[in-house]
Amino acid sequence: MRLFLVVNFLIAVGLWSASAADRSFWSFRALQVVEPPEDPSGWAETPIDQFIAAKYREHGLTPNPAAERLRLARRASLDLTGLPPTPDAMERFLSEVDHELAWESLIDDLLASTHHGERWARYWMDVARFGESDGFEHDTDRSQAYHYRDFLIKAFNQDMPYDQFVRWQLAGDELAPDNPLALMATGFLVAGVFPTQLTEAEFESARYDELDDMSATTGVAFLGLSIGCARCHDHKFDPISEVDYYRLTSSFTTAIRSESEVSLDGEATKVLLCSEGVNPLKHNADGRGYPHFYEATHILKRGDVKMKQEVATQDFIPVLMRPGKEASHWQHEAPSEDSKLSYRRSALGRWLTDPEDGAGHLAARVMVNRVWQVHFGQGLVTTPNDFGTQGELPSHPELLDWLAHDLIAHGWKLKRLHKQIMMSAVYQLSTAHQAQAAAIDDTNTYLWHFTTRRLEAEAIRDSLLSVSGLLDPTPYGPGTLDTSMRRRSVYFTIKRSKLVSSMLVFDWPEHLVSIGQRVSTTIAPQALYFLNSPQARQYAESLAARGKDIQGAYRIALNRPATAVEIDGGASFMRSQALHHPANQAKQSAFVDFCQALLASNEFLYLP
Repeated sequence: MRLFLVVNFLIAVGLWSASAADRSFWSFRALQVVEPPEDPSGWAETPIDQFIAAKYREHGLTPNPAAERLRLARRASLDLTGLPPTPDAMERFLSEVDHELAWESLIDDLLASTHHGERWARYWMDVARFGESDGFEHDTDRSQAYHYRDFLIKAFNQDMPYDQFVRWQLAGDELAPDNPLALMATGFLVAGVFPTQLTEAEFESARYDELDDMSATTGVAFLGLSIGCARCHDHKFDPISEVDYYRLTSSFTTAIRSESEVSLDGEATKVLLCSEGVNPLKHNADGRGYPHFYEATHILKRGDVKMKQEVATQDFIPVLMRPGKEASHWQHEAPSEDSKLSYRRSALGRWLTDPEDGAGHLAARVMVNRVWQVHFGQGLVTTPNDFGTQGELPSHPELLDWLAHDLIAHGWKLKRLHKQIMMSAVYQLSTAHQAQAAAIDDTNTYLWHFTTRRLEAEAIRDSLLSVSGLLDPTPYGPGTLDTSMRRRSVYFTIKRSKLVSSMLVFDWPEHLVSIGQRVSTTIAPQALYFLNSPQARQYAESLAARGKDIQGAYRIALNRPATAVEIDGGASFMRSQALHHPANQAKQSAFVDFCQALLASNEFLYLP
């Protein structure tokens, strides 16, 4: 206890700070200003490639040649929109003789598509542990939670600067109180599980659990740090003390779940938000004096509400603050004396996105890594939610810093980052296997080939709807649990106790904690879904009606013409299948069988 008090006093008077050794760890250091290394081979086409080529030379690797244009178009479309390219888009791309011009134009078109936001919102919903019900045994619905999902879609489509994207999710109500999108953004803080059945003895501990959910998710989502590990004791591995944890967590002391009426598209609607000085959402324990929040956050010994120490005043993680800087550097006074808002959360957001004096250098690294991971299958840091000492070291540290610095220097714009990555030669490599290269780098850490991988559950279902011509492109609004829905999968309601089974088969997450990267399994029920599901049959029937013949089905489903061997094989398959159907519909039913097999193929289900 005496040591605890001494350390806390030294922190309070500024005499205790992160050590030089702590600050020297790669992710806590300021961004290194590096120049892309020269590539004497001439292979590199962009600065990104220059960093990649340096690793090729270091490890004696020769990269694959570029992939075929047909594969590249499919790869780009699935990456940026989660949908295969349309026949018209393919025709425009292939008709342009200048590949670089055509490639750049295709990327620009995909980034401008409204489907881009739907694709990338789904990624962030994993990171934000987004759900539309409270969880636990009663799993009460949150009927207005979907507005956070809609905020994400609009933010990505509008290319909202990432630093603003971060700050609005933490404090949109403080920063832009008259902007409905800013209010919707705060749904991030209340997207986690929350108990609706509490006894009086659980009131205070439940509130500390809620505060922990907010601060811990903020830590892993934006900083890639397991801040929550310091709730009961100093972090075992990273330089985050128990005091640091509670002082950061105090940013959320009086923030509560609420609903506010806003005007969306000229129509009044209620949105779920997190704010202060507002009416709390109703709770089953309200009649028994449930307070929803407490006026102060205490430092708890061992995380126990019965062992309160002093009140925690707002501060941030010392190792992510320039020496000599204090929390007051990011704290601003309320704009008016009668404000009900504390403005602690906006201070947190400013610290978190300040690359010079605060944590912005790490926030930029983490987001650059998330974007890289989606495009290549694994990040430059393969532990996207852990940039601490227990996480993996970056495979290309100079490239990571160069990209993070470039992101900040160009206004934190993510669409520009996507385009940079996709215009590189390394992104356009083929998936071909090289025995010699594989013997040196069998995990493809140094990216000598493009790693093929199975599409996520949403991209599989959305691609099926797209090629069958059944996709309903209606954006935004309430979701549904109806599996016959024809809208994109991002519009499925995420009810924690009733997850969509056909999505779970393809590794849909459980939406309980932040997820940096989904698992990808290969199990029998996946094949059985394509063989036996009435929906899979419906997709095949619709594809058959659109495609007319084998060649047409290939062009729609796989975005390429069928080879002579494939046409012969398909015809043989259909003759065999026709024997199993009534004579009056044998030919058409056999063609539907063929289309169903095509949709179940690896080429349809995997990124090329």
